[in-house]
Amino acid sequence: MSEATLKRLLKELRDSQRNEAEYVEDLHPVDDDNLFEWIAVVRGPVDTPYDGGRFEISIKVPVSYPLAPPTMNFVTTVCHPNVQFKTGEICLDLLKTAWSPAWTLQSACSAVAMLLGQPEPDSPLNVDAANILRCGDTRAYRSLVRMYVELHAMGSSNDE
Repeated sequence: MSEATLKRLLKELRDSQRNEAEYVEDLHPVDDDNLFEWIAVVRGPVDTPYDGGRFEISIKVPVSYPLAPPTMNFVTTVCHPNVQFKTGEICLDLLKTAWSPAWTLQSACSAVAMLLGQPEPDSPLNVDAANILRCGDTRAYRSLVRMYVELHAMGSSNDE
């Protein structure tokens, strides 16, 4: 583990405590002694079926961070074309090939929250949700998503 990585993560922790990011309600290490595992809570974007939901994200930071992207998975059950339903894996270019050290954990969390409102059905991890969108049935998609948001992402307990 490099000293530069630890310095960067400590700076990001300080910045996240001082500066609020769009959609990011909470972002901190799971344990004060380990800066390589974080937890975030993001809010669903307004005017989307995710509006009003609070979504927990698990973040694993590699030793090579910020040169390599973190691994982010939803802990809260999410129905979305680009989120694997059972594991919470997120399909987003910036978490893979489009990653740049200019991104921070906080900005990546904001991007994940924005993805909720802007699904990409052509690169799905949840084929069923993607197919509903591909066939143009946005009403069914919004209803299905809203049901999962109300079941898993509203109130204080989320998926407990």
